[in-house]
Amino acid sequence: MRQQWKHIGTAMVMIGLMIFSVQAGENHPFKPGEKLFFKVYWTVVQAGEATLEIMPLAEQSGVTAYHFVMTVKTYPFVDAFYKVRDRYESYADVGMNHALLYKKKQEGKKKRDITVIFDWVKPEAVYTENGDKLPPVALLPGSFDPLSVFYAFRLAELSENKELTVSVSDGKKCAEGKARVVKKEKVKVADTEYETFLVEPELKDIGGVFQKSPDAKLQIWVTADERRLPVMIKSKVSVGHFKVELIGIEIPQ
Repeated sequence: MRQQWKHIGTAMVMIGLMIFSVQAGENHPFKPGEKLFFKVYWTVVQAGEATLEIMPLAEQSGVTAYHFVMTVKTYPFVDAFYKVRDRYESYADVGMNHALLYKKKQEGKKKRDITVIFDWVKPEAVYTENGDKLPPVALLPGSFDPLSVFYAFRLAELSENKELTVSVSDGKKCAEGKARVVKKEKVKVADTEYETFLVEPELKDIGGVFQKSPDAKLQIWVTADERRLPVMIKSKVSVGHFKVELIGIEIPQ
């Protein structure tokens, strides 16, 4: 069960791996106050919910930064099998050039407190979990963390058959991910029809159950407009599948 819920975070990472180019600027398709609400299904069962939120701008590492927050939780009947209460936080410079800080707090069956500091002077990322620090990892230019990379993706223009790459680090490794825009199509999610692009990321560098499933597949549908909102995510692995659907949007004035 935990492996399946880890897919939600992985899916957000893979959304971000679809960047082709990122340009700094003030006309970003998102701003503080935006909040996205999702329902999460394990096979055919509605098992939990997730949110993505942009908090007020903050000061981080001496620069003005975006502050992104993602929360994931299971419903009470799922808690009986495997309780999930995860919170992810990310800080990226306001120009969206790279990550500054990434945090994950897991308070379900297993408790974890993770911090990843991005030091762009060296440049390297330092991963700390429950007080234990790992050796630093060298960063590729323009690397984002597993959460801020999703928002960086939303700055990219999409078109059919486009191939995309970006650098991302979770503090344990830093790598380039690739994805392909498969096609443009209409999908209906939570009684709303969207014009979307279907994007399929490469999974060869993703570990866990994806690595153990030779026929694993991850599909992401994002709106075919300047917002690039994820409206549906589907995963197929050897032990089953999950689906994430967008059910609500709060957009600041």
